[in-house]
Amino acid sequence: MSEDAGGAVSLRTIALQWTRIGVTGFGGPPTHIALLRRLVVEERHWLDQREFEDGLAACNLLPGPASTQLAIFLARRIGGPRSAVVGGLGFIVPAVVMIIALSVVFFAQTPPTWVRGAGAGASAAVAAVAVRAGVGLARPSLERAANRGRWLGYVVLGLAAGALIGRYLVLVLLGCGVLELAVAGGLVDRARAHAWTPMLLPAAMVGAGGLGALAWVAFKVGALSYGGGFVIVPLMQGDAVHTYHWMTSAQFLNAVALGQVTPGPVVATVAAVGYAAHGVGGAALAAAIAFTPSFAFVLLGGGRFELVRTSGRAQAFLAGAGPAAIGAIFGAAIPLTAALRETWQFAVLAAAALALLLARRGVVATLLGAGAAGVAAALVGAPMPR
Repeated sequence: MSEDAGGAVSLRTIALQWTRIGVTGFGGPPTHIALLRRLVVEERHWLDQREFEDGLAACNLLPGPASTQLAIFLARRIGGPRSAVVGGLGFIVPAVVMIIALSVVFFAQTPPTWVRGAGAGASAAVAAVAVRAGVGLARPSLERAANRGRWLGYVVLGLAAGALIGRYLVLVLLGCGVLELAVAGGLVDRARAHAWTPMLLPAAMVGAGGLGALAWVAFKVGALSYGGGFVIVPLMQGDAVHTYHWMTSAQFLNAVALGQVTPGPVVATVAAVGYAAHGVGGAALAAAIAFTPSFAFVLLGGGRFELVRTSGRAQAFLAGAGPAAIGAIFGAAIPLTAALRETWQFAVLAAAALALLLARRGVVATLLGAGAAGVAAALVGAPMPR
């Protein structure tokens, strides 16, 4: 491992480099992973390719945002626990700040016409983004599947849950993981299976309402989600729109679009939900709760990542929960499409689907183009969703 002057990678270097990635990392987890690899392996030679891949494999076996956990893990690996905190915050905070600032504009009582148009246009394309995300995850997951029949079954269960019972999706994800673990013969240790109980009971208790409800939604997003950033959509939508009425369907679509067009981790979208629920304080609380598990996993267990990567139980659990999460992403496209209200939005959705799925355009560029179409529609007097 190369070292800065002074014998170690300094906190200042960690802060600058990880914040740079947090500010410029448009495009979601694949972009973040590529930027982190370029920095720590190719440019600075702090780690070799094998160490990087081992860390990535371990992070992919954990619940929560894998690219965020990888950013924290790499900072810890080359600079220790303090660097993990500094690097993780550098990677996360820019996205959260941007999401909150944009939420103030987009969720105002009377936003300007062009802002409403941009939100309506970009949000119309969100369902196509979900399908694109699901396709990108499904192919490698199917190739790794030990039993394609069970894999398809988990996908179908996740799809149904994502489309119909999004707020309880976490139970389906955990159930599919436990089922596959049982099939693989990994449920011989009852104490391990029961270890979920003390974690889930306090979390379920905070779901009664108010800040407790927001805390539970954020906790689900940060600690109980599997399968990539977009799975947070069905985890949040039912609670945010239908159960607690923090935002309308149109506003939720705006929130998802904001999370896609800003750099940094997609999980920062939870800050927009927090803002709709309880203002800036709610946004900060939701983001803090959603990202705390990632720091905890790495700081408390980072030294044992090799054991996680080689754990048959962890891999078996993810073999069930992962396909269910992919199905949930596809399922999320159904309520996202149903949330559209205006005819012109369906035309934007069709164009976005062609751009993303056939022309293979980038997500950010497609959403910006959809937003521009929405601005044009607003300026010529087209009806806007409420």
